[in-house]
Amino acid sequence: MLWLFALLATLFAGWRAARRLLFFLHLFQLEGYKPARFVHWLRTHPDVLLRRSHLAGALLLTAGALTVPLLGPFWAPGLVLLGWCVAFASSRRYRRDRPKKPLAFTPRMRRLLSVAALLTLAAPVAGGLLGRTEDALGWLYYLGGWLVADLGTPLWVLLAGWLLWPVERAIQEGFKRRARRKLAAHPDLTVIGITGSYGKTSTKFIIAEILSLRYQVLATPGSYNTPMGICKVINEQLRPEHQVLVLEMGIRHPGDIRELCAIARPDIGVVTAVGPMHLETMGSIEAIAREKSELVACTRPGGPVVLNADDPRVAAMAERARGPVWRVSVEGNPEAELIARDITYGPEGTRFVVRDETGIEQVFQTRLLGRHNVLNILLALAVGRIFGLRLRQMAHAVARLRPVEHRLQLRREGSITVIDDAFNSNPVGARNALEILGQFQTGRRIVVTPGMVELGAREAEENRALGRFMAQHVDLAVLIGPRRTLPIQEGLREAGFPEDRIRVFRSLFEAQDFLKTYLQPGDVVLYENDLPDQYDEP
Repeated sequence: MLWLFALLATLFAGWRAARRLLFFLHLFQLEGYKPARFVHWLRTHPDVLLRRSHLAGALLLTAGALTVPLLGPFWAPGLVLLGWCVAFASSRRYRRDRPKKPLAFTPRMRRLLSVAALLTLAAPVAGGLLGRTEDALGWLYYLGGWLVADLGTPLWVLLAGWLLWPVERAIQEGFKRRARRKLAAHPDLTVIGITGSYGKTSTKFIIAEILSLRYQVLATPGSYNTPMGICKVINEQLRPEHQVLVLEMGIRHPGDIRELCAIARPDIGVVTAVGPMHLETMGSIEAIAREKSELVACTRPGGPVVLNADDPRVAAMAERARGPVWRVSVEGNPEAELIARDITYGPEGTRFVVRDETGIEQVFQTRLLGRHNVLNILLALAVGRIFGLRLRQMAHAVARLRPVEHRLQLRREGSITVIDDAFNSNPVGARNALEILGQFQTGRRIVVTPGMVELGAREAEENRALGRFMAQHVDLAVLIGPRRTLPIQEGLREAGFPEDRIRVFRSLFEAQDFLKTYLQPGDVVLYENDLPDQYDEP
Protein backbone atom coordinates (compact mmCIF):
# COMPACT_ATOMS: atom_id res chain seq x y z
CA MET A 1 0.00 0.00 0.00
CA LEU A 2 2.85 2.39 0.82
CA TRP A 3 4.33 1.82 -2.62
CA LEU A 4 0.97 2.61 -4.22
CA PHE A 5 0.76 5.90 -2.30
CA ALA A 6 4.38 6.63 -3.32
CA LEU A 7 3.63 5.96 -6.99
CA LEU A 8 0.60 8.26 -6.93
CA ALA A 9 2.57 10.97 -5.12
CA THR A 10 5.36 10.72 -7.70
CA LEU A 11 2.91 10.93 -10.60
CA PHE A 12 1.14 13.98 -9.16
CA ALA A 13 4.39 15.73 -8.20
CA GLY A 14 6.04 14.95 -11.53
CA TRP A 15 2.98 16.06 -13.50
CA ARG A 16 2.71 19.32 -11.57
CA ALA A 17 6.47 19.99 -11.86
CA ALA A 18 6.29 19.37 -15.62
CA ARG A 19 3.38 21.81 -16.06
CA ARG A 20 5.12 24.39 -13.92
CA LEU A 21 8.37 23.93 -15.87
CA LEU A 22 6.61 24.42 -19.22
CA PHE A 23 4.80 27.47 -17.81
CA PHE A 24 8.06 29.20 -16.88
CA LEU A 25 9.82 28.10 -20.08
CA HIS A 26 6.95 29.70 -22.01
CA LEU A 27 7.40 32.93 -20.06
CA PHE A 28 11.16 32.84 -20.64
CA GLN A 29 10.48 32.53 -24.37
CA LEU A 30 7.88 35.32 -24.34
CA GLU A 31 10.44 37.56 -22.61
CA GLY A 32 12.89 36.97 -25.46
CA TYR A 33 15.09 34.56 -23.45
CA LYS A 34 16.31 37.61 -21.53
CA PRO A 35 17.11 36.70 -17.89
CA ALA A 36 16.67 40.29 -16.64
CA ARG A 37 13.19 40.59 -18.17
CA PHE A 38 12.24 37.13 -16.89
CA VAL A 39 13.38 38.06 -13.36
CA HIS A 40 11.43 41.33 -13.59
CA TRP A 41 8.28 39.38 -14.46
CA LEU A 42 8.86 37.06 -11.51
CA ARG A 43 9.28 40.01 -9.15
CA THR A 44 5.97 41.48 -10.27
CA HIS A 45 4.16 38.12 -9.92
CA PRO A 46 5.26 36.74 -6.52
CA ASP A 47 2.03 34.72 -6.25
CA VAL A 48 3.34 32.42 -8.98
CA LEU A 49 6.62 31.71 -7.21
CA LEU A 50 5.13 30.45 -3.96
CA ARG A 51 1.79 28.62 -4.10
CA ARG A 52 -0.44 27.33 -1.33
CA SER A 53 0.50 23.80 -2.38
CA HIS A 54 4.13 24.53 -1.52
CA LEU A 55 3.16 25.57 2.00
CA ALA A 56 0.91 22.52 2.29
CA GLY A 57 3.76 20.27 1.17
CA ALA A 58 6.16 21.77 3.70
CA LEU A 59 3.59 21.34 6.49
CA LEU A 60 2.95 17.72 5.47
CA LEU A 61 6.66 16.90 5.53
CA THR A 62 7.08 18.52 8.94
CA ALA A 63 4.03 16.73 10.31
CA GLY A 64 5.28 13.41 8.91
CA ALA A 65 8.70 13.77 10.49
CA LEU A 66 7.15 14.65 13.87
CA THR A 67 4.55 11.86 13.88
CA VAL A 68 6.74 8.90 12.90
CA PRO A 69 7.27 7.94 16.59
CA LEU A 70 3.54 8.28 17.25
CA LEU A 71 1.97 6.71 14.14
CA GLY A 72 4.72 4.29 13.16
CA PRO A 73 6.78 3.73 9.98
CA PHE A 74 3.73 2.94 7.81
CA TRP A 75 0.97 5.38 8.72
CA ALA A 76 3.13 8.51 9.07
CA PRO A 77 4.62 8.40 5.54
CA GLY A 78 1.39 6.90 4.20
CA LEU A 79 -0.73 9.81 5.36
CA VAL A 80 1.90 12.27 4.12
CA LEU A 81 1.93 10.60 0.70
CA LEU A 82 -1.88 10.66 0.54
CA GLY A 83 -2.00 14.33 1.57
CA TRP A 84 0.68 15.07 -0.99
CA CYS A 85 -1.49 13.66 -3.79
CA VAL A 86 -4.32 15.99 -2.76
CA ALA A 87 -2.08 19.07 -2.39
CA PHE A 88 -0.34 18.66 -5.75
CA ALA A 89 -3.25 17.35 -7.81
CA SER A 90 -4.08 20.83 -9.15
CA SER A 91 -1.96 22.93 -11.49
CA ARG A 92 -4.64 25.31 -12.72
CA ARG A 93 -2.37 28.35 -12.59
CA TYR A 94 0.02 26.63 -15.00
CA ARG A 95 -2.54 25.69 -17.65
CA ARG A 96 -3.14 27.88 -20.70
CA ASP A 97 -6.02 26.35 -22.60
CA ARG A 98 -5.99 29.07 -25.25
CA PRO A 99 -2.65 30.90 -25.23
CA LYS A 100 -2.42 33.81 -27.66
CA LYS A 101 1.15 32.82 -28.52
CA PRO A 102 1.74 29.15 -27.66
CA LEU A 103 5.07 27.80 -26.52
CA ALA A 104 7.15 27.20 -29.65
CA PHE A 105 9.40 24.17 -29.43
CA THR A 106 12.21 25.69 -31.47
CA PRO A 107 15.67 24.08 -31.43
CA ARG A 108 16.68 26.59 -28.76
CA MET A 109 13.65 25.76 -26.63
CA ARG A 110 14.31 22.02 -26.96
CA ARG A 111 17.86 22.52 -25.71
CA LEU A 112 16.59 24.66 -22.84
CA LEU A 113 13.88 22.16 -21.95
CA SER A 114 16.35 19.28 -21.83
CA VAL A 115 18.73 21.02 -19.43
CA ALA A 116 15.96 22.49 -17.26
CA ALA A 117 14.28 19.07 -16.99
CA LEU A 118 17.52 17.47 -15.81
CA LEU A 119 17.97 20.20 -13.20
CA THR A 120 14.37 19.71 -12.04
CA LEU A 121 14.82 15.96 -11.63
CA ALA A 122 18.11 16.37 -9.76
CA ALA A 123 16.36 17.33 -6.49
CA PRO A 124 14.02 14.29 -6.16
CA VAL A 125 16.82 11.95 -7.28
CA ALA A 126 19.08 13.44 -4.62
CA GLY A 127 16.29 13.13 -2.06
CA GLY A 128 15.81 9.49 -2.94
CA LEU A 129 19.52 8.79 -2.61
CA LEU A 130 19.83 10.59 0.72
CA GLY A 131 16.95 8.67 2.28
CA ARG A 132 16.25 4.96 2.11
CA THR A 133 12.75 4.13 0.88
CA GLU A 134 12.46 1.21 3.30
CA ASP A 135 12.86 3.75 6.08
CA ALA A 136 9.91 5.99 6.99
CA LEU A 137 12.01 9.14 6.87
CA GLY A 138 13.37 8.04 3.48
CA TRP A 139 10.00 8.77 1.85
CA LEU A 140 10.02 12.21 3.42
CA TYR A 141 13.46 12.94 1.93
CA TYR A 142 12.16 11.83 -1.44
CA LEU A 143 9.06 14.05 -1.28
CA GLY A 144 11.18 16.92 0.00
CA GLY A 145 13.22 16.57 -3.18
CA TRP A 146 10.06 16.93 -5.28
CA LEU A 147 9.05 19.99 -3.24
CA VAL A 148 12.42 21.60 -3.92
CA ALA A 149 12.16 20.64 -7.61
CA ASP A 150 8.69 22.18 -7.94
CA LEU A 151 9.41 25.31 -5.90
CA GLY A 152 12.70 25.98 -7.70
CA THR A 153 11.37 25.66 -11.26
CA PRO A 154 11.99 29.33 -12.17
CA LEU A 155 15.54 28.95 -10.88
CA TRP A 156 16.10 25.84 -12.99
CA VAL A 157 14.94 27.75 -16.08
CA LEU A 158 17.31 30.63 -15.30
CA LEU A 159 20.18 28.24 -14.56
CA ALA A 160 19.55 26.31 -17.78
CA GLY A 161 19.59 29.58 -19.72
CA TRP A 162 22.87 30.56 -18.06
CA LEU A 163 24.50 27.18 -18.76
CA LEU A 164 23.41 27.26 -22.40
CA TRP A 165 24.27 30.91 -23.00
CA PRO A 166 27.77 30.20 -24.46
CA VAL A 167 26.21 27.64 -26.79
CA GLU A 168 23.40 29.99 -27.87
CA ARG A 169 25.81 32.88 -28.35
CA ALA A 170 28.05 30.75 -30.58
CA ILE A 171 25.02 29.66 -32.63
CA GLN A 172 23.79 33.25 -32.99
CA GLU A 173 27.22 34.51 -34.03
CA GLY A 174 27.27 31.79 -36.65
CA PHE A 175 23.93 33.00 -38.02
CA LYS A 176 25.22 36.59 -38.07
CA ARG A 177 28.43 35.63 -39.94
CA ARG A 178 26.42 33.70 -42.49
CA ALA A 179 24.06 36.67 -43.03
CA ARG A 180 26.98 39.09 -43.45
CA ARG A 181 28.66 36.77 -45.96
CA LYS A 182 25.45 36.46 -47.93
CA LEU A 183 24.99 40.25 -48.05
CA ALA A 184 28.63 40.67 -49.12
CA ALA A 185 27.88 38.37 -52.04
CA HIS A 186 25.16 40.85 -53.17
CA PRO A 187 27.16 44.09 -53.63
CA ASP A 188 24.43 45.69 -55.78
CA LEU A 189 21.71 45.11 -53.18
CA THR A 190 20.21 48.26 -51.64
CA VAL A 191 19.45 47.82 -47.94
CA ILE A 192 16.77 50.05 -46.39
CA GLY A 193 16.66 50.20 -42.59
CA ILE A 194 13.53 51.43 -40.80
CA THR A 195 13.16 52.21 -37.11
CA GLY A 196 10.76 54.16 -34.92
CA SER A 197 8.61 53.78 -31.84
CA TYR A 198 5.61 53.09 -34.05
CA GLY A 199 4.73 52.91 -37.73
CA LYS A 200 7.82 50.99 -38.82
CA THR A 201 6.03 47.76 -39.78
CA SER A 202 3.40 49.57 -41.87
CA THR A 203 6.05 51.81 -43.46
CA LYS A 204 8.14 48.75 -44.33
CA PHE A 205 5.30 47.08 -46.24
CA ILE A 206 4.33 50.33 -48.00
CA ILE A 207 7.94 50.85 -49.15
CA ALA A 208 8.06 47.28 -50.42
CA GLU A 209 4.80 47.74 -52.34
CA ILE A 210 5.91 51.00 -53.93
CA LEU A 211 9.40 49.83 -54.92
CA SER A 212 7.93 46.62 -56.34
CA LEU A 213 6.70 48.78 -59.23
CA ARG A 214 10.22 48.64 -60.65
CA TYR A 215 12.44 46.42 -58.49
CA GLN A 216 12.65 42.93 -57.01
CA VAL A 217 12.09 43.60 -53.31
CA LEU A 218 12.46 41.44 -50.21
CA ALA A 219 10.99 42.72 -46.93
CA THR A 220 11.13 41.06 -43.54
CA PRO A 221 7.70 39.63 -42.67
CA GLY A 222 5.54 40.77 -39.74
CA SER A 223 7.52 42.17 -36.86
CA TYR A 224 10.80 40.41 -37.69
CA ASN A 225 12.94 43.20 -36.24
CA THR A 226 15.45 41.38 -34.02
CA PRO A 227 18.97 40.19 -34.92
CA MET A 228 17.89 36.57 -35.28
CA GLY A 229 14.73 37.52 -37.19
CA ILE A 230 16.72 39.57 -39.69
CA CYS A 231 19.37 36.84 -40.01
CA LYS A 232 16.67 34.24 -40.65
CA VAL A 233 15.21 36.25 -43.54
CA ILE A 234 18.62 37.00 -45.09
CA ASN A 235 19.90 33.45 -44.74
CA GLU A 236 16.76 31.69 -45.92
CA GLN A 237 14.95 34.07 -48.29
CA LEU A 238 17.46 36.42 -49.95
CA ARG A 239 18.02 35.39 -53.58
CA PRO A 240 20.38 36.69 -56.32
CA GLU A 241 17.50 38.38 -58.18
CA HIS A 242 16.59 40.63 -55.23
CA GLN A 243 17.59 44.26 -55.76
CA VAL A 244 16.22 45.83 -52.55
CA LEU A 245 16.12 44.51 -48.98
CA VAL A 246 13.76 46.33 -46.57
CA LEU A 247 14.51 45.69 -42.90
CA GLU A 248 12.54 46.71 -39.82
CA MET A 249 14.85 47.42 -36.87
CA GLY A 250 13.39 47.34 -33.37
CA ILE A 251 14.89 48.23 -30.01
CA ARG A 252 14.39 47.27 -26.40
CA HIS A 253 17.83 48.03 -24.97
CA PRO A 254 20.65 50.50 -25.66
CA GLY A 255 22.95 49.21 -28.40
CA ASP A 256 20.26 47.26 -30.27
CA ILE A 257 20.39 49.42 -33.42
CA ARG A 258 24.18 49.12 -33.76
CA GLU A 259 23.91 45.34 -33.37
CA LEU A 260 21.35 45.23 -36.18
CA CYS A 261 23.33 47.56 -38.41
CA ALA A 262 26.44 45.43 -37.85
CA ILE A 263 24.52 42.61 -39.54
CA ALA A 264 23.07 44.68 -42.39
CA ARG A 265 24.29 48.24 -42.77
CA PRO A 266 21.58 50.39 -44.37
CA ASP A 267 22.14 52.28 -47.61
CA ILE A 268 18.99 54.27 -46.83
CA GLY A 269 17.70 55.02 -43.31
CA VAL A 270 14.10 55.80 -42.34
CA VAL A 271 12.95 57.00 -38.88
CA THR A 272 9.20 57.17 -38.28
CA ALA A 273 8.73 58.59 -34.77
CA VAL A 274 9.97 58.67 -31.19
CA GLY A 275 7.48 57.83 -28.47
CA PRO A 276 7.26 56.39 -24.94
CA MET A 277 7.74 52.77 -25.99
CA HIS A 278 10.01 50.44 -23.98
CA LEU A 279 10.58 53.07 -21.31
CA GLU A 280 11.07 50.26 -18.80
CA THR A 281 14.22 49.09 -20.57
CA MET A 282 15.39 52.35 -22.15
CA GLY A 283 14.83 54.65 -19.19
CA SER A 284 13.73 57.88 -20.89
CA ILE A 285 12.38 59.39 -24.10
CA GLU A 286 15.77 61.01 -24.66
CA ALA A 287 17.47 57.61 -24.47
CA ILE A 288 14.98 56.22 -26.99
CA ALA A 289 15.66 59.14 -29.35
CA ARG A 290 19.43 58.61 -29.05
CA GLU A 291 19.07 54.92 -29.81
CA LYS A 292 16.82 55.56 -32.83
CA SER A 293 19.27 58.17 -34.13
CA GLU A 294 21.93 55.44 -34.29
CA LEU A 295 20.26 54.28 -37.50
CA VAL A 296 20.96 57.69 -39.07
CA ALA A 297 24.57 57.56 -37.90
CA CYS A 298 25.00 53.95 -39.13
CA THR A 299 23.63 54.60 -42.62
CA ARG A 300 26.43 54.33 -45.16
CA PRO A 301 28.31 57.60 -45.86
CA GLY A 302 26.46 59.46 -48.59
CA GLY A 303 23.32 57.40 -48.01
CA PRO A 304 20.06 59.36 -47.77
CA VAL A 305 17.87 59.32 -44.67
CA VAL A 306 14.13 59.96 -44.48
CA LEU A 307 12.81 61.68 -41.35
CA ASN A 308 9.42 62.63 -39.91
CA ALA A 309 9.68 66.42 -39.74
CA ASP A 310 6.58 66.63 -37.51
CA ASP A 311 8.43 64.91 -34.66
CA PRO A 312 11.02 67.33 -33.19
CA ARG A 313 13.18 64.50 -31.86
CA VAL A 314 13.25 62.79 -35.24
CA ALA A 315 13.83 66.05 -37.11
CA ALA A 316 16.87 66.72 -34.86
CA MET A 317 18.45 63.50 -36.12
CA ALA A 318 19.36 65.29 -39.35
CA GLU A 319 22.48 66.49 -37.50
CA ARG A 320 23.84 62.93 -37.54
CA ALA A 321 23.15 62.32 -41.23
CA ARG A 322 26.10 61.80 -43.56
CA GLY A 323 24.06 62.07 -46.73
CA PRO A 324 20.97 63.82 -48.13
CA VAL A 325 18.06 64.32 -45.72
CA TRP A 326 14.48 63.93 -46.89
CA ARG A 327 11.80 65.29 -44.54
CA VAL A 328 8.08 64.55 -44.70
CA SER A 329 5.17 66.25 -42.97
CA VAL A 330 1.41 65.94 -42.54
CA GLU A 331 1.32 69.21 -40.59
CA GLY A 332 2.60 71.49 -43.34
CA ASN A 333 6.20 71.86 -42.12
CA PRO A 334 7.73 74.21 -44.71
CA GLU A 335 11.14 72.50 -44.46
CA ALA A 336 9.72 69.17 -45.60
CA GLU A 337 10.40 67.83 -49.09
CA LEU A 338 7.07 65.96 -49.15
CA ILE A 339 3.92 67.40 -47.59
CA ALA A 340 0.41 65.94 -47.32
CA ARG A 341 -2.68 68.13 -47.07
CA ASP A 342 -6.48 67.98 -47.43
CA ILE A 343 -6.76 64.64 -45.59
CA THR A 344 -10.31 63.27 -45.63
CA TYR A 345 -11.92 59.95 -44.66
CA GLY A 346 -14.78 58.10 -46.31
CA PRO A 347 -16.23 54.65 -46.98
CA GLU A 348 -13.35 53.93 -49.38
CA GLY A 349 -10.67 54.88 -46.88
CA THR A 350 -8.42 57.95 -46.83
CA ARG A 351 -7.91 60.62 -49.50
CA PHE A 352 -5.16 63.26 -49.47
CA VAL A 353 -2.94 65.43 -51.69
CA VAL A 354 0.87 65.20 -51.73
CA ARG A 355 3.32 67.84 -52.92
CA ASP A 356 6.87 66.68 -53.61
CA GLU A 357 10.21 68.53 -53.58
CA THR A 358 9.71 69.72 -57.17
CA GLY A 359 6.33 71.31 -56.41
CA ILE A 360 4.33 68.65 -58.26
CA GLU A 361 1.07 67.63 -56.57
CA GLN A 362 -0.82 64.35 -56.77
CA VAL A 363 -4.07 63.07 -55.25
CA PHE A 364 -3.74 59.78 -53.33
CA GLN A 365 -6.46 57.36 -52.32
CA THR A 366 -5.81 54.47 -49.91
CA ARG A 367 -7.79 51.92 -47.99
CA LEU A 368 -5.54 52.49 -44.99
CA LEU A 369 -7.15 54.40 -42.14
CA GLY A 370 -5.77 57.20 -40.00
CA ARG A 371 -3.58 60.27 -40.17
CA HIS A 372 -0.59 58.25 -38.97
CA ASN A 373 -0.92 56.01 -42.02
CA VAL A 374 -0.73 59.09 -44.23
CA LEU A 375 2.59 59.83 -42.53
CA ASN A 376 3.75 56.25 -43.14
CA ILE A 377 2.84 56.60 -46.81
CA LEU A 378 4.75 59.90 -47.04
CA LEU A 379 7.86 58.23 -45.63
CA ALA A 380 7.55 55.50 -48.25
CA LEU A 381 6.95 58.05 -51.02
CA ALA A 382 10.18 59.80 -50.06
CA VAL A 383 12.04 56.49 -50.47
CA GLY A 384 10.35 56.09 -53.85
CA ARG A 385 11.50 59.57 -54.87
CA ILE A 386 15.08 58.61 -53.87
CA PHE A 387 14.76 55.72 -56.34
CA GLY A 388 13.47 58.10 -59.02
CA LEU A 389 9.81 57.13 -58.99
CA ARG A 390 7.20 59.81 -59.75
CA LEU A 391 4.22 60.59 -57.52
CA ARG A 392 1.80 59.59 -60.27
CA GLN A 393 3.41 56.15 -60.56
CA MET A 394 3.37 55.62 -56.83
CA ALA A 395 -0.30 56.62 -56.50
CA HIS A 396 -1.26 53.34 -58.21
CA ALA A 397 0.75 51.32 -55.69
CA VAL A 398 -0.74 53.26 -52.76
CA ALA A 399 -4.26 52.54 -54.04
CA ARG A 400 -3.47 48.81 -53.92
CA LEU A 401 -2.28 48.85 -50.30
CA ARG A 402 -3.96 46.54 -47.84
CA PRO A 403 -3.92 47.16 -44.09
CA VAL A 404 -1.16 45.30 -42.27
CA GLU A 405 -2.71 42.44 -40.31
CA HIS A 406 -3.79 43.54 -36.80
CA ARG A 407 -2.89 47.18 -37.48
CA LEU A 408 -6.09 49.13 -38.07
CA GLN A 409 -7.29 46.25 -40.22
CA LEU A 410 -10.91 46.81 -41.22
CA ARG A 411 -13.03 43.70 -41.75
CA ARG A 412 -16.61 42.48 -41.62
CA GLU A 413 -17.79 39.66 -39.39
CA GLY A 414 -21.35 39.13 -40.54
CA SER A 415 -23.28 42.28 -39.67
CA ILE A 416 -20.51 43.52 -37.33
CA THR A 417 -17.64 45.82 -38.36
CA VAL A 418 -14.30 45.02 -36.72
CA ILE A 419 -11.31 47.37 -36.56
CA ASP A 420 -8.39 45.12 -35.63
CA ASP A 421 -5.60 47.20 -34.09
CA ALA A 422 -4.39 44.39 -31.84
CA PHE A 423 -0.69 44.90 -32.58
CA ASN A 424 -0.73 48.54 -31.56
CA SER A 425 0.47 49.68 -28.14
CA ASN A 426 1.42 53.34 -28.19
CA PRO A 427 -0.39 56.52 -27.14
CA VAL A 428 -0.48 58.17 -30.57
CA GLY A 429 -1.69 55.08 -32.42
CA ALA A 430 -4.32 54.31 -29.78
CA ARG A 431 -5.78 57.82 -30.03
CA ASN A 432 -5.83 57.64 -33.82
CA ALA A 433 -7.71 54.35 -33.65
CA LEU A 434 -10.26 55.76 -31.21
CA GLU A 435 -10.80 58.83 -33.40
CA ILE A 436 -11.50 56.57 -36.36
CA LEU A 437 -13.91 54.47 -34.29
CA GLY A 438 -15.69 57.65 -33.25
CA GLN A 439 -16.44 58.50 -36.90
CA PHE A 440 -18.57 55.39 -37.43
CA GLN A 441 -22.32 55.98 -37.15
CA THR A 442 -23.73 52.57 -38.17
CA GLY A 443 -24.26 51.32 -34.61
CA ARG A 444 -22.76 51.20 -31.15
CA ARG A 445 -19.02 51.84 -30.93
CA ILE A 446 -17.18 49.39 -28.68
CA VAL A 447 -13.51 49.30 -27.74
CA VAL A 448 -11.83 46.18 -26.36
CA THR A 449 -8.44 46.90 -24.79
CA PRO A 450 -6.05 45.94 -21.97
CA GLY A 451 -4.37 49.34 -22.23
CA MET A 452 -0.74 50.09 -22.97
CA VAL A 453 2.39 48.57 -21.41
CA GLU A 454 6.15 49.14 -21.20
CA LEU A 455 5.70 52.88 -20.63
CA GLY A 456 7.71 52.88 -17.40
CA ALA A 457 6.75 55.48 -14.80
CA ARG A 458 4.38 57.10 -17.31
CA GLU A 459 2.30 53.98 -17.85
CA ALA A 460 -0.46 54.75 -15.34
CA GLU A 461 -0.89 58.38 -16.43
CA GLU A 462 -0.81 57.50 -20.15
CA ASN A 463 -3.53 54.90 -19.61
CA ARG A 464 -5.55 57.32 -17.47
CA ALA A 465 -5.32 59.89 -20.27
CA LEU A 466 -6.34 57.19 -22.74
CA GLY A 467 -9.45 56.54 -20.64
CA ARG A 468 -10.39 60.22 -20.69
CA PHE A 469 -9.88 60.34 -24.46
CA MET A 470 -11.78 57.07 -24.92
CA ALA A 471 -14.86 58.50 -23.22
CA GLN A 472 -15.35 60.93 -26.13
CA HIS A 473 -15.42 58.27 -28.86
CA VAL A 474 -17.00 55.04 -27.59
CA ASP A 475 -20.37 53.78 -26.37
CA LEU A 476 -18.98 50.79 -24.47
CA ALA A 477 -15.52 50.18 -22.98
CA VAL A 478 -14.57 46.52 -22.60
CA LEU A 479 -11.39 46.35 -20.51
CA ILE A 480 -9.12 43.32 -20.12
CA GLY A 481 -7.48 42.89 -16.71
CA PRO A 482 -9.13 44.26 -13.53
CA ARG A 483 -5.85 45.47 -12.00
CA ARG A 484 -4.03 46.50 -15.16
CA THR A 485 -6.89 48.65 -16.47
CA LEU A 486 -7.54 50.55 -13.23
CA PRO A 487 -5.99 53.77 -14.67
CA ILE A 488 -8.24 53.52 -17.76
CA GLN A 489 -11.26 53.02 -15.53
CA GLU A 490 -10.25 56.10 -13.53
CA GLY A 491 -9.84 58.14 -16.71
CA LEU A 492 -13.27 57.09 -17.99
CA ARG A 493 -14.92 58.05 -14.70
CA GLU A 494 -13.08 61.39 -14.60
CA ALA A 495 -14.57 62.14 -18.03
CA GLY A 496 -18.07 61.32 -16.76
CA PHE A 497 -18.40 58.06 -18.69
CA PRO A 498 -21.41 56.05 -17.38
CA GLU A 499 -20.41 53.27 -15.00
CA ASP A 500 -22.81 50.77 -16.63
CA ARG A 501 -20.96 51.16 -19.92
CA ILE A 502 -17.65 49.93 -18.48
CA ARG A 503 -17.18 46.15 -18.52
CA VAL A 504 -14.04 44.52 -17.09
CA PHE A 505 -12.91 40.94 -17.75
CA ARG A 506 -9.92 38.85 -16.72
CA SER A 507 -9.05 37.73 -20.27
CA LEU A 508 -9.74 38.51 -23.91
CA PHE A 509 -11.51 35.17 -24.23
CA GLU A 510 -14.00 36.09 -21.50
CA ALA A 511 -14.62 39.43 -23.23
CA GLN A 512 -15.24 37.72 -26.57
CA ASP A 513 -17.72 35.34 -24.95
CA PHE A 514 -19.60 38.39 -23.58
CA LEU A 515 -19.59 40.15 -26.97
CA LYS A 516 -21.14 37.11 -28.67
CA THR A 517 -24.36 37.77 -26.76
CA TYR A 518 -24.10 41.58 -26.63
CA LEU A 519 -23.39 42.69 -30.21
CA GLN A 520 -26.15 43.81 -32.57
CA PRO A 521 -26.14 44.36 -36.36
CA GLY A 522 -24.29 47.55 -37.28
CA ASP A 523 -22.07 47.61 -34.18
CA VAL A 524 -18.40 48.50 -34.63
CA VAL A 525 -15.74 46.84 -32.43
CA LEU A 526 -12.20 48.18 -32.09
CA TYR A 527 -9.63 45.71 -30.71
CA GLU A 528 -6.95 48.06 -29.43
CA ASN A 529 -3.81 46.18 -28.40
CA ASP A 530 -3.65 42.54 -27.35
CA LEU A 531 -1.06 41.89 -24.67
CA PRO A 532 1.11 38.76 -24.74
CA ASP A 533 0.33 35.90 -22.36
CA GLN A 534 2.81 37.04 -19.71
CA TYR A 535 0.57 40.05 -18.99
CA ASP A 536 -2.52 37.94 -18.24
CA GLU A 537 -3.92 38.36 -14.74
CA PRO A 538 -4.52 35.20 -12.70
